[in-house]
Amino acid sequence: MKFATPHIATSKGVRRTMTGRRLTGPVRRSTGHRAEAQGDESMQAQARVGRMEALAPHPLAQLLECPPSTGSLLNGATVGLTFTPGEVVFRQSEKSRGLYVLLSGRFVRQTERMNTPLTLGSARVGDLVELAAVLGDGRHTYTLTSQTTGSVLLLPAEALSVAFQQYPRLRMQLLEELAREVSRAYYMCRLTRALHVRRRASQAAGA
Repeated sequence: MKFATPHIATSKGVRRTMTGRRLTGPVRRSTGHRAEAQGDESMQAQARVGRMEALAPHPLAQLLECPPSTGSLLNGATVGLTFTPGEVVFRQSEKSRGLYVLLSGRFVRQTERMNTPLTLGSARVGDLVELAAVLGDGRHTYTLTSQTTGSVLLLPAEALSVAFQQYPRLRMQLLEELAREVSRAYYMCRLTRALHVRRRASQAAGA
């Protein structure tokens, strides 16, 4: 780890004639049913898009919006760090040093549950991590490792604590972002599970 210069940046049916004769013919209602089903699917897709848009991460500048004096405090306290491939940025259960803004490189989030290592996914440039630790018990909830040479910006916990006292709304802004982060993870888990169930049902029907 090295220090760097910080900066934020149809079917067919039956019908009757008037004489009582039975005639077979296409059931108009089936076409309506298909259109209705397609409409439902379109509405569901739109609802999913709208839900993801509502849960999308907010811009960093918006999350850290605060009065000039508080902003100067945070800017003055930030520390730029660089990491080499395979180097750990922070470890699960360790005491948090603050919030990290990923500036460059690729990083992976990993955790251990019931003695089983799990990969949570990648962290992208521009991400703000780790909100849960800073706003929770102060302990990291996962391990972040650099996959390539990368740089991050550290906002120290001590400076954040003072900033929260000066401008309580800042903490609320970050709590709201944490809630969106948790909701995104829950929604993606449900979506992945639903797709897996649908794929298995399709495979079973084709067998």
